[in-house]
Amino acid sequence: MTAPASTPSEPPVDLGQALAPGLLRRLAALFYDALLLLAVLVVASILPLLANGGETISHPLARLLFQLYLLLVVFVYFGWHWSHGGQTLGMRAWRLRALRSDGHAMGWGDALKRFAAAGLALLPLGLGLIWCLFDRDGLAWHDRLSASRLVLSAKRR
Repeated sequence: MTAPASTPSEPPVDLGQALAPGLLRRLAALFYDALLLLAVLVVASILPLLANGGETISHPLARLLFQLYLLLVVFVYFGWHWSHGGQTLGMRAWRLRALRSDGHAMGWGDALKRFAAAGLALLPLGLGLIWCLFDRDGLAWHDRLSASRLVLSAKRR
């Protein structure tokens, strides 16, 4: 059985009936989102580079600020989608949905926890993501650390 869509005004999704997605589906959605995010980052880089006369940013402090700005852009991409429907475009294509572990829709605070935990889970060569193959509930490290999870959405007709 698959999880139905839920909004903040609706009752939470029954996670006992929801299916956890496998690793390949997670990776496919991540790859799709990485392609979209690459385009977003290119556009986000235009203004700072124009402000620098089209030159690369070489001053260490300016480079750090630029990198933090790009990290913020990445967070806003994921945070917006997770807190407004629970799906990035890649997740929608692969029928995944992010929810809190109580089945409710995620807010910005939940999205920030998930984003930070995902960074930690991906750092050791993606071992935190691969963990979903061994977890009894099919959860990755960042699912557990952020008290959130991915569920498989129902097929659209």
